[in-house]
Amino acid sequence: MPILKAPPKQIRNATIQVRVEEEVDLKLRKYAEYIDSTPAFVVAESLKLLFHKDTEFREWLAHHDDVPDPSEALAAPIPYAKQRVNEYQTRLREPETNPSLRAV
Repeated sequence: MPILKAPPKQIRNATIQVRVEEEVDLKLRKYAEYIDSTPAFVVAESLKLLFHKDTEFREWLAHHDDVPDPSEALAAPIPYAKQRVNEYQTRLREPETNPSLRAV
């Protein structure tokens, strides 16, 4: 039997940004205060509960197992997003689309 125990496995977290009505935000913060936790915890646990309780969603999800592995999504940028960034950067360098670069 080992003398030291292995640390608990770290759960990988993702960051999301959402817009909600002010009333929802207020209730979210109040609920987090009520259970002595954080709004992030309340959101995460609420979503887990929703995903668990919604039997139709679970059935749908079982047939749509093409959900990408989050670690793979972080490894490579989304091609469309990368293309849009490149287009934007190109426009910034072109005088006809960027008035600040036009000759006076």
